[in-house]
Amino acid sequence: MDWSPLLSTLLGATIGLGSAVVLERGKSARDGRQRTLDQRRTVYAEYLSALSRTRNEIRLAASKDSEPAEERSKQAREAFKEGGAYELRYQVALLAPEQVVSASDAAFRALRDVRDVVVAGAVHGEAGYVSDRDKWESRFAALREEMRRDLKVDQQDRV
Repeated sequence: MDWSPLLSTLLGATIGLGSAVVLERGKSARDGRQRTLDQRRTVYAEYLSALSRTRNEIRLAASKDSEPAEERSKQAREAFKEGGAYELRYQVALLAPEQVVSASDAAFRALRDVRDVVVAGAVHGEAGYVSDRDKWESRFAALREEMRRDLKVDQQDRV
């Protein structure tokens, strides 16, 4: 009996099956990286939105110089509490690389400083407010840049 057709068939089946397994494993890894990228992109966008929303509410409180300082203080505290940045900050800490987490912490602390200066009674044009606002804007820009860099690196990995 000639075994060569049987061996050829078995060899072909083994090669085909092996190729399918390798391709599926590669597809699975790509899908996992894509899910991670999509998850980070969503959390980053939500976090930036929460920080911006909080910042805008604090700015509104600081611009109401005709209101009593106690009322502005209360509004600034509420804006920080209700903005959603606290919760999303922890999600960023879980999902992001260290550079993004560091930039996130710096931006969050800078925004907290803006809140604190308004809580202390500062209004929109005062030097302390302007200084902390400028620091916040710088840290927020750095955070956006780190997030973009992270997402761009991941997108290049997919190619």
